[in-house]
Amino acid sequence: FQFIGPTPESIRIMGDKVSAKQAMIKAGVPCVPGSDGELPDDPVQIRRIAKAVGYPVIIKAAGGGGGRGMRVVHTEAALVNAVQMTKAEAAAAFGNPAVYMEKYLQNPRHIEIQVLADKFKNAVYLGERDCSMQRRHQKVIEEAPAPGIPRRLIERIGERCVAACKKIGYRGAGTFEFLFENGEFYFIEMNTRVQVEHPVTEMISGVDIVKTQIMVAADEKLPFTQRQIELRGHAIECRINAEDAYKFTPSPGRITTWHAPGGPGVRVDSHIYTNYFVPPNYDSMIGKLIVHGDTREQALARMRTALLETVVEGINTNIPLHKDLMVDAKFMEGGTNIHYLEEWLQLRNPKR
Repeated sequence: FQFIGPTPESIRIMGDKVSAKQAMIKAGVPCVPGSDGELPDDPVQIRRIAKAVGYPVIIKAAGGGGGRGMRVVHTEAALVNAVQMTKAEAAAAFGNPAVYMEKYLQNPRHIEIQVLADKFKNAVYLGERDCSMQRRHQKVIEEAPAPGIPRRLIERIGERCVAACKKIGYRGAGTFEFLFENGEFYFIEMNTRVQVEHPVTEMISGVDIVKTQIMVAADEKLPFTQRQIELRGHAIECRINAEDAYKFTPSPGRITTWHAPGGPGVRVDSHIYTNYFVPPNYDSMIGKLIVHGDTREQALARMRTALLETVVEGINTNIPLHKDLMVDAKFMEGGTNIHYLEEWLQLRNPKR
């Protein structure tokens, strides 16, 4: 194939967050209130925009990703300096100094809609994922479906995402990311690729997202319609990282023992093995542990057992953190917001 993924035009549109937001507004997808585009250099105009949006605001890099290039501003006095610092960081990290502004939502959840689309203007959504358990904007635990959100709201936003794919001529696998607060969805970005957390969607939908992406890249039609998509049960994914569970310091080195869990509804995606050396040069994630159950309660129980069965020796991992979170009352209840883990960690270790 010449490429596997979205069309070059949709990559151009969605690769820049300012362009993506403008495209979504035109397609009728709700967005977070903010600047109409890239922030100007004039401090007076920047202050005027922030006043219209309302504090607190968040400054974001137009070419950013992975939770990088973001800065929350609570007062006008800190605004211009924050914009300048974010621009400098964006230029260094992404080669693009452009930044934009959005209203900073206080207690949102991070909800994603997985889509698949072909060149024939066929598109479907595969339900939603809740990726609210985050630390420094980095996802730690993901699950599908999202606890406590009415299906009618998911169906409505899913249909809008499908309509947007058709409008911009999107092809391939993709994810619309939203902040969800007070019953409303606000678009924040689109990832034009397969994401780390795609297995939870595969587990509840029975759709092989990677295989389907390759099929549509080969100019084939989607092998199913929206009506044929049936979501079953509940899935949870824990990202296994080579790092201290609570200090989060990287832990590269040689894995002396590796034992993966098994059993009904358990899936492990990893490249590691006994005697594998974890290098210090890359992202700390060394595996993903995914479970599926008929209910969320069964999925939680299976994840607790799977974490107990997982053995990684020779390096530190964040498995102890996952074990603690799986028995946390608020997480077990479901519906925690994107700030919950940071606050939970702060209560556990006030000096952190």
